[in-house]
Amino acid sequence: MYTVETSLRLLVEKWLPQTLSTPMRVTRFSRTHPNRRRYVRVEALRPEGSVALFFFRHDDGTWQVFPPENARLTIGAYARAA
Repeated sequence: MYTVETSLRLLVEKWLPQTLSTPMRVTRFSRTHPNRRRYVRVEALRPEGSVALFFFRHDDGTWQVFPPENARLTIGAYARAA
């Protein structure tokens, strides 16, 4: 697969276009467990309500809106033992 080096800023601007009336902010940044991959949550405040997206850092250095293949199964809800 051909990948293009994409900055996080360009990807955020692609998915959440910013205008003067829609402020944007990073609301969370951390690493996933247990593989410690970086992710960022960006929120845009719009008149209709807030919209948020997660962006994930991949091994090739790109940022994507989907987690890396080997991390997809680790993202989600976990059942608690009774």
